[in-house]
Amino acid sequence: MALFAVKHCRGLADFWLGVRDGLPLTVSIFAYGLVFGVLARQAGLSYWETVTMSAAVFAGSAQFAAAGMIKEGAGADSIVLATLLLNMRHLLMGFSLAPHLGRIKPWKVALLAHFLNDESYALTISRVGNRENKAAYFLGAGLATFLGWLPGSALAAGLGEIVGDPGRYGLDFAFLGVFTSLLVLQLQNKVTLLVFVVTALVVLALAFFVPGNWCIVLGALTAAFVGVVVESYAFRDTAANCRDGRGDLPDEG
Repeated sequence: MALFAVKHCRGLADFWLGVRDGLPLTVSIFAYGLVFGVLARQAGLSYWETVTMSAAVFAGSAQFAAAGMIKEGAGADSIVLATLLLNMRHLLMGFSLAPHLGRIKPWKVALLAHFLNDESYALTISRVGNRENKAAYFLGAGLATFLGWLPGSALAAGLGEIVGDPGRYGLDFAFLGVFTSLLVLQLQNKVTLLVFVVTALVVLALAFFVPGNWCIVLGALTAAFVGVVVESYAFRDTAANCRDGRGDLPDEG
């Protein structure tokens, strides 16, 4: 019983740490939740359709894409395919997080998966360190982002006609601001910097030749491939140095 209580308390502490770390992002997420709420109503969605999408889908970029396609009169099959391709990066993020979450029950995995987004992933990978209950931390970070997105969407959906063009208030900058901060958070060493530079060049080149959102998908796959190759070479060099007695892990920072 005592062991259970200690484990529970540690998990609760990690959960609140995730919430605390996620709160600075909550404000920005709330801002572009407002943008989505306005655009969704302009696309013809009702108030409850907008709120339900934000609660059930909880995927900002995919929802923006869907709202734009709905406004243009696209069919359901096209919308599903486009958002699926746009969110294929979640598959890679899930693979990346899986080793850190330990053995948890399937229903808990499903709950955590709902809160998987760019922000919660970046926080968990970059800041969780060696904390014992990484799943609790991830849940806290995910809830913090959710508490920004859903209220922002709901508020703007109710006031959409009054707010009008979100660009007048600078709210269209929210996406760029949040993703720039997440990018800076990830560039912690030479490996991630190299992966970023190579992937950015590939995506910029593909954007001129590949239609739709395929350049984003191919960019994510490129980042994964480059990361694996670079990490493999770094591991080989480290192993060779250790065998030769030339020191410890190289400094990547």
